[in-house]
Amino acid sequence: MSQLQALKSASSLHDVAALLGFKPKALSYILYRKAPGAKYKAFTIPKAGGGARSIQAPSDELKLLQRRLSDLLQDCVEELNLDNKWKDGIAHGFKRHRSIVSNASRHRGKRWVFNVDLEDFFGTINFGRVRGFFIKNKHFALDPTTATILAQIACHDNALPQGSPCSPVISNLVAHILDMKLVELAAACGCTYTRYADDLTFSTNLPKIPTEIVAAAGGQAHEWVPGTALSSIVKKSGYAVNTSKTRLQYRNSRQDVTGLVVNKKVNVRNEYRRTVRSMVHSLFKSGAFYHKVAVASPTGPATQKIPGTLPQLHGMFGFIDAVDLHNKRLHQQTNIGGTSPKTQIRLKESQYRLFLMFGNFYSAQQPTIICEGKTDSVYLREAIRRLAASYPSLVSVAANNNVDFKVKLFKYPDTSTGRILGLHGGSGDLKNFIQKYSDDMKKFKAPGLQHPTIVLVDNDTGGHAVGGVVSTIIKKPISWQEPFIHVTRNLYLMATPLIGGKQSAIEDFFSPATLNTPLSGKTFQKDPPFDPSKHYGKAIFSEEVVKKNAATVDFTGFKPILDNLAAILADYATKQHAQATP
Repeated sequence: MSQLQALKSASSLHDVAALLGFKPKALSYILYRKAPGAKYKAFTIPKAGGGARSIQAPSDELKLLQRRLSDLLQDCVEELNLDNKWKDGIAHGFKRHRSIVSNASRHRGKRWVFNVDLEDFFGTINFGRVRGFFIKNKHFALDPTTATILAQIACHDNALPQGSPCSPVISNLVAHILDMKLVELAAACGCTYTRYADDLTFSTNLPKIPTEIVAAAGGQAHEWVPGTALSSIVKKSGYAVNTSKTRLQYRNSRQDVTGLVVNKKVNVRNEYRRTVRSMVHSLFKSGAFYHKVAVASPTGPATQKIPGTLPQLHGMFGFIDAVDLHNKRLHQQTNIGGTSPKTQIRLKESQYRLFLMFGNFYSAQQPTIICEGKTDSVYLREAIRRLAASYPSLVSVAANNNVDFKVKLFKYPDTSTGRILGLHGGSGDLKNFIQKYSDDMKKFKAPGLQHPTIVLVDNDTGGHAVGGVVSTIIKKPISWQEPFIHVTRNLYLMATPLIGGKQSAIEDFFSPATLNTPLSGKTFQKDPPFDPSKHYGKAIFSEEVVKKNAATVDFTGFKPILDNLAAILADYATKQHAQATP
C-alpha cells in the first residue's frame, strides 16, 4: 500500500500514530495532555529590512512528530506527481528537487520581472483551512478524524507556526489553489508565474507588462501595485499583499528573484561573492571572520558585526557553488557555442576547496583519518569502538558506556564537499590530495595544524601507488614495513601492517569466522569480478555483517592498525612539543 493510500485509509489516532512511527499513547500525550506552553518556545528575530519575525520553535518531541508528518506529506505529493505525470514547476519553496535556483531560472532574460510578497503567509493558514483542505481536496479526501489530527499536529494558536518542519509543505498544499488561478491568469496575459513560499514572481518579454498583473500606483512614475485581476485572486484565495515589497524590475536594471540575479543567467549577487571572499581572507589570515546581522534598534533597522562560524561560511560557499553548478550544467545541456565556463568555474571552486582544506584538515579540532573508501571507515570506526578500553588516545568511554571518539574519520560525502576536494574514494584521489597538501597548507597564516591528518591505505598495489607520491615528496623509497611515514606538516601516511611479510588489505584483519559469514546463501568476496548470485561485496559486508553485528564481531585482529594510529598521535604530539620548546 502506498503512503497516500495508507493515509487515506487512516481513520483513528492509532492509524495516524502508526503512519508517523509513534506509539498512540505518545501521540495522544503530545496533542492532548502536554501543556500548551510546553509545546513551543516563542521568540523574535530581526528582519533584514526592519521589523521582527515571530518564531514558534516546537519542543523536541513535537518537532520530530512534525518532521515525520512533513516527510509523509512530501511522499504523498511525489506519488501524486508521478501517477498524474505532473511536472510540478510552479511552487519551488520547501520542495524536494526545488530551490531558489529553480525558481529564479524560470524568469531569466525577461524584459519585465514583477515581485509580489504575501503578508503573514503562514499566519493566514489557520486550523480550519488545514483541516478543510485534507477533507475536501479530491486527491487527499481524508477521514475527518485523520484530518483533524493532522491539523492539530501542524497548527499552533490557530495558525501554521513559523519554526515547524511541517508548516512549509502544508502551506504549499493549501496555496495550490492560489497557484492554479495565478497560472491561468499569467498564461492568459503572456506571463510566466512561480511562487517561492510567500514570494510571487511574474515575468514576460511583452513590450508592456499586462495591466491585469501590474498597475501604476496613483499615476506615480516607477511606482507599481498588483493589477486588479491579480489583487482579486489573492484576496479571494484568503491572502493579502504586502504592498511595501511590491517591485517591478526593468531589463536595463538589475533584476532579482528570490535573491538571485536573473538578467542574463541565474547568478549570485556580486556583493555576496565579495562578502564571502572577504570573510574567507580574514579566516585564512587570523582564524576568525565576522558577518553583519540585523538587530532591533529604537531608531530603526540597524546592523551589528558578530563572529561567524565555519558551518555558516560553508553554507555560503555551498550556495554559490550550487548556482555555479546550475549554470555549468545548463551550458552542457544546451551546448551553446562560445568559450567553455570550466576555467571560470574552477577559479571559483579553488577558493571553496581551500576553505574545505582549512576547516577539515588545517584547523581540525581532532586528528583526522582518511581511509581509501567508505567501507574502510566503517570497519575502523567499529574496531575503535569495540577496543576502546585499550586505546584511550583514540576514544574515551563514559560512565554509561557511551564512547566519545577523539579522532575523526573522514566521511566521503556525496555532496559538493567531495566533488570540490576531489575525494570520492580510491588511491587516485588520495595521490592528488597528498601532492597538493603542502602547498595548500602554506596558504594559511592563522593558528592551526594542532592535529595530524592520517591517510590510511591498504598495503597492496593501490596503496603502493599512493606511496609512490609520498616517496617523491620525502625523497626516499618506502620499505612498506614502517608503521607510518610523516609526509609533510601534519600529514602522515600509514599502510596496513604486512601479514607474514606479505601485502595486506584492511579486510584481512577480520577473523576467518567474520569473513565467512553467509548472507542469503552468498559468501563475501572483497575483490571483483565475482558472481553476484554467489557472492556479495564490500558495501554489503560493511553494513550487514560488520556494522549490524559489531557487538559480536571479533576485532582483535585490528590491534596492529590501532597501535600504529596511536603511535602517530604520540609522534605528532612530540613534534609539536619540540617546536614549542625554545
